[in-house]
Amino acid sequence: MLFSLQALRALAAWVVVCHHFMQIFFDFHASGPIGQFLTDRGAVGVDIFFVISGMVIYLSTRDKGIAPQRFLLNRALRIVPAYWFYTALMGLLLLTARQWMPHQAVDLEHFVLSLLFIPAENPGGYGQYPTLNVGWTLNYEMFFYLLFSLVFLVRQQHRVLLVAVVLLLVSEVLTRAGLLNHFYRNNIVYEFLLGIGIGVLYRRGWIVQGLWLPLAMLAMAAVAIHFLDASRRLLHWGLPSALIVLACVSLEPYFKGNRLLKALGDSSYSVYLVHVLVLYGGWFASQRLGMSPYAVFALCVPLIALLSWGSYLLLEKRLYRQLSGWFAPPAGAPVPVTLSRQNY
Repeated sequence: MLFSLQALRALAAWVVVCHHFMQIFFDFHASGPIGQFLTDRGAVGVDIFFVISGMVIYLSTRDKGIAPQRFLLNRALRIVPAYWFYTALMGLLLLTARQWMPHQAVDLEHFVLSLLFIPAENPGGYGQYPTLNVGWTLNYEMFFYLLFSLVFLVRQQHRVLLVAVVLLLVSEVLTRAGLLNHFYRNNIVYEFLLGIGIGVLYRRGWIVQGLWLPLAMLAMAAVAIHFLDASRRLLHWGLPSALIVLACVSLEPYFKGNRLLKALGDSSYSVYLVHVLVLYGGWFASQRLGMSPYAVFALCVPLIALLSWGSYLLLEKRLYRQLSGWFAPPAGAPVPVTLSRQNY
């Protein structure tokens, strides 16, 4: 396990939380440099997630023999239960509080497509976002997992090349030919390849541990993100995010063994899923009670943290083990590799 990735995963999740706080409470009309940065650049947490995901999936499956369908099942068991649970809660919220959320909407067809990770125009009319809006990133994640499952059909030395070629083919050829939703033409999908590249470097021992060089890399990445917008997302935010991941891996000795960072990283997926629901609840409270948005946010942060930890223990960890037992291979069959976000 790389504790540095756990810490970075937690940081990325909470940056996204702050970004959505600015959206929900201030409609992205920020005041002050910090608020402006979180408004304009807070979404970069997603790019960091994608780079980490590419690296973790590569390292978790390197030199492992596993059937493509088992790989996809393991991924689904890890991702789907919590996502479906919070999607259902979001759908219930939209049904019961529709009058206070005029910019949000839900219908049965779109709700089902959301559960199936199929991109579709949101009934609210603001783009291809699922019922639980943050799930748009999971549509890309599941797309990546589907493509990555093909690598188990070829020899180890051809796997990275295969996933790169297939990703390029699907994103650039099939979408332009109208055979696949243009949602997948977004160059953010190539950030998974950046993560795989870092995984290759790590596997070969080419990432040197240190302090000053990684800190310099982090500084360069922060400057790039600060001055560049998302108009060319892969170049402007994807490459700096990869630099951040690379630097954090180099700083692993300074993170190693930190149980708090591990816990924060463990619960980061649930933080990502639950925070919008809590923030909407906080927004309702601020509107009814006339409370300061920042005071409400100060209450939302520990609530998100507590709910996320409980969600990790119950919806992710325990339920994953139970479901894995139900779908275990027959006695005598090879034991498949168990994939989780905490392997590295």
